[in-house]
Amino acid sequence: MARLFLEANVFLYAIGADSPHRGPCRDVLLAVGQGRLDGITSSEVLQEVLHVRSRRVSVADAAGAVRAAAELVAEVLPVSSLDVLEACNLLEEHSDLGARDALHAAVMKNSQVHLLVSVDRDFDVIPDLKRIDPAQALTLTR
Repeated sequence: MARLFLEANVFLYAIGADSPHRGPCRDVLLAVGQGRLDGITSSEVLQEVLHVRSRRVSVADAAGAVRAAAELVAEVLPVSSLDVLEACNLLEEHSDLGARDALHAAVMKNSQVHLLVSVDRDFDVIPDLKRIDPAQALTLTR
């Protein structure tokens, strides 16, 4: 089973307000929790969830969401200085890519992970990374 990197918006939509993305994101997290998908993420994704939820809801909500996410996934990849330097390269190559997205892509690249679950189409400019929508990820379940 391929490892799927879960981007921050998967977690945020799953626990956020009603949205067309909420159901598929919840279903992906459920499939990861049941072992039907091999979901991983990074410490930077967890930090992004912590930042967004603490600003939008509360620190207690944010801390609970991050702890739950960290326990759910099979692995939380660290962020190294090599990842930050690779993110710089990606930003220079793709001017429309955001800094956080570039860092997520760099962590994936340096960890030999090629499948990303995200609703964010900005990742589509990176040639050695394949982004799939959460609904598409569910077709990969075993």
